Amino acid sequence: MSYSCTSIGNSQDPSSAKKSAASNPASCGGGGGDTGGASSNISTTSSNAPGGGPASPNPKPTAAMKVKKGCNSTDVGVPVTTEEELLANTIITPEDVLGLQKITENYLCGPDENVYSIDFTRFKIRDMETATVLFEITKPPNTDKDGGKKDIDPNAGRFVRYQFTPAFLRLRQVGATVEFTVGDKPIENFRMIERHYFREKLLKSFDFEFGFCMPSSKNTCEHIYEFPPLSEEIMREMILHPYETQSDSFYFVDNKLVMHNKADYSYSGTP
Repeated sequence: MSYSCTSIGNSQDPSSAKKSAASNPASCGGGGGDTGGASSNISTTSSNAPGGGPASPNPKPTAAMKVKKGCNSTDVGVPVTTEEELLANTIITPEDVLGLQKITENYLCGPDENVYSIDFTRFKIRDMETATVLFEITKPPNTDKDGGKKDIDPNAGRFVRYQFTPAFLRLRQVGATVEFTVGDKPIENFRMIERHYFREKLLKSFDFEFGFCMPSSKNTCEHIYEFPPLSEEIMREMILHPYETQSDSFYFVDNKLVMHNKADYSYSGTP
């Protein structure tokens, strides 16, 4: 199973990745100029108590989440890597995926690598200027009440197809809210690297630090993206060639890849 969302959608300036690296050659965490950026807030609640309430009288308060802006990794000294090389590795690190120069054809890890039982259950995008909710998708509950074994796609839920209108390409600030749960293990140093491509050209690379997640908790965070304007030429090409804009989302715990999700995008839909 895969998800399909129809609404108005987002993009990044194809020149921004290189500009970001040039403005801060020592680190991917820098910003400045017209590179676009992101900031986030995260809240956590324990699900140990009945009804998903706090497990103790002193629940963990809402805290700011560290965020690092994306940059062009090859401009900051990260070695270029290939999908074939990474598939041969027993452990894949953030530096490995930052060296990729095009979208992957395969998933770089299997579902069994998610030993922390991280499960993304809701995703929402809103226009920050108008506070308009552009779309919201919720993972459907498990309706298999028979408990019988079925042939299930091991990659179910790892791919999302977005159908957007051209209007989204002109949005300047977008908030993306994600809700996820974790299993009975605490998660240290939870990190996501998200890389967007049009055809085989890197558009933007985002790097987010989620930090620590309590065991058996539900977590909600919102990333605030500020996008630079796209050129008329690149917008026209992205509209004329649906689903050739693609993204890889890599999730790491303690610098080890544990999840890999993929998406593609159409900007030719109607309102």
